[in-house]
Amino acid sequence: MEKVMTTVTQMKCACSSCLCIVSVDDAIKEHSKYYCSQGCAEGHKTIKGCSHTGCGC
Repeated sequence: MEKVMTTVTQMKCACSSCLCIVSVDDAIKEHSKYYCSQGCAEGHKTIKGCSHTGCGC
């Protein structure tokens, strides 16, 4: 059996209410999770939404 390696390059923003898909290279990384914006990374304590078109977080 041949072992296959897969590299993840994109994933859903770790914010539970966010719909965005982020590039792992461009994401904001906080606590080993990947976020699309500073608002999502801070848990929307001071920044409302992520400012991406079509996302309602």
